[in-house]
Amino acid sequence: MSIEERLRSNGIELPHPAAPIANYVPCVRSGSLLVVSGQLCLGPDGKLAPAHTGKLGVSVSLADGQAAARLCAVNVLAQVRALLGSLEPIKRCIRLGGFINSTADYGSLPQVMNGASDLMVLVLGDPGRHARTTIGVAQLPLDAAVEVEAMFEVG
Repeated sequence: MSIEERLRSNGIELPHPAAPIANYVPCVRSGSLLVVSGQLCLGPDGKLAPAHTGKLGVSVSLADGQAAARLCAVNVLAQVRALLGSLEPIKRCIRLGGFINSTADYGSLPQVMNGASDLMVLVLGDPGRHARTTIGVAQLPLDAAVEVEAMFEVG
């Protein structure tokens, strides 16, 4: 099954990718590596849902944090498709980096980031398994709950 078929079979529609909100580009390809800048948990309308705004450990639940991380991963894939024209050149997801807007003592950072990791494995299969870093941060752009960056090997 192709990556695009996996998306469709799981009811996942990639949105129009968000434009950068500062002085950077959404993706950079160097040889077979594709690095995707951090993507926020913007919905298909290009906005943050109230449930995906604020801090884990205060106003955002674990379930909403996981949903936000999944949405970030969807937005990562939207950026890849926009650059390459298709997701089929993806050979594997090498790395995901997750930034979780959280209180200093929030202990479920890995579980939040699983929302993004699980989506990559769902969509890419075994090549979706990746190395990962998850970091709790004091603030994210637009007061987003989660931001995810990625690195892929592409053909």
